[in-house]
Amino acid sequence: MFTRQSFKNHYEGIIEPFRIIGNVYFVGTFPASSHLIDTGDGLILIDTGYNDTLFLLINSIYKLGFSPQDIKYIIHTHWHWDHTEATAALVHLCGAKTFIGEKDFENAKKYFIPDVCLKDGDVIELGNTKINVMETPGHTRGCISLFFEADENGIKYQVGTFGGAGANTLRKGSFDYEGCREDYRNSLNMLRKKKVDVFIGNHVWNNDTQTKGDILRTTGENRFINSEIWYEFLDFCEKRLDKVIEDEAADKK
Repeated sequence: MFTRQSFKNHYEGIIEPFRIIGNVYFVGTFPASSHLIDTGDGLILIDTGYNDTLFLLINSIYKLGFSPQDIKYIIHTHWHWDHTEATAALVHLCGAKTFIGEKDFENAKKYFIPDVCLKDGDVIELGNTKINVMETPGHTRGCISLFFEADENGIKYQVGTFGGAGANTLRKGSFDYEGCREDYRNSLNMLRKKKVDVFIGNHVWNNDTQTKGDILRTTGENRFINSEIWYEFLDFCEKRLDKVIEDEAADKK
């Protein structure tokens, strides 16, 4: 759990799309996750991934019986290119409205022009879905995390994602902005206050997406439903931040 895989190119990162729970689907790849929500009044896509995996994203959407032309909203967890690079091309195809955290707006313009800037406490509503937005800066200044409800066999589950778990921008020389480490730790503390029954990651290593997806497809056992995984991952993120700081201190000796 919580380990990355490397690929010579993005084409090796194919993952068969699948329904996670309720109206929530995985349509992404190994290099970058994308999630689709069927609201009954159009589709919401969370993150678009790289340009050269856009065809995989589109194919996954079709495989699940949906059409990319029905995407109404595209929400981005943060501005980094592995989550936004394919957005402009996809918007050209479907005309979707695009969303990003307001403090990531300027950087996002490297890849697309956002239609809506999101703030802490905002609610995105479409059809049967209401997504609550939490500002969780650290990985980027405008990183956002998303929380919403999904219904499975009459049971309501709280679905959540940490929009920027990566430690790469927490290392000296790679800071997205000054004060990112303090913000990241504060964000973790805020996220721990959220109850999350189903954790969806914006990279597959966050929550072992492929393995759980394979098990779900072959046996019907849904290991995504586990409220402890959320807290375990947040603890992992904080320990990794501590390790980055410890390693830098050791290098100075």
